[in-house]
Amino acid sequence: MADKNPANKQGRGIREFFRKSMVSLKRSPQRIPLVFLVLAFLIYSLNLSVIANTTARINGANMGQCEFIAMLFSILAFVVFLRTFPRRKKANKIMLGLLFFMLALIVFVDVVYITRIITAQTRAENPIIVDEQSMYILYAQDVVAAHVILIVVTAVLLALLPVYSKAIRKIKTSIEVEGNENMEAIDISGEDD
Repeated sequence: MADKNPANKQGRGIREFFRKSMVSLKRSPQRIPLVFLVLAFLIYSLNLSVIANTTARINGANMGQCEFIAMLFSILAFVVFLRTFPRRKKANKIMLGLLFFMLALIVFVDVVYITRIITAQTRAENPIIVDEQSMYILYAQDVVAAHVILIVVTAVLLALLPVYSKAIRKIKTSIEVEGNENMEAIDISGEDD
């Protein structure tokens, strides 16, 4: 007998959505670090004008190169990530090593960038004073720090992928269907070919 209650129908629909999402995650657990890589890219790229303004205002050594390398390798990391985990195949270890190298390089240039901002604010001669017109400098520093954190989280999730993918696969996502519990009782021996 069909359930006429719309609230129960919505509840089943939500449960089915989460079940299908979990099945998809069981098949491709590498999507978890990919989400953090996407977040890191979005945070950095959507605030690129603030970072560029900070680079122009401080004009520290290699700040522009650090900004360029961080943006370039953030984009290239997607390509390498997708090549690292081809569909229904084992991970490509060479590409995985290249991905870790890129993530480490992004963290390095971001740390150099943050160091240049701090140095410009604390230097003895002509320090950069952050006032109401230049608050974007502190905002850029926070954006780059958030970028570093998300890249590190991505690298940790990639390193721990074999551990938590086994745990995710143990989650039960099968559906209990009425009449399936006694499958041995079905006799197919008398059927014609």
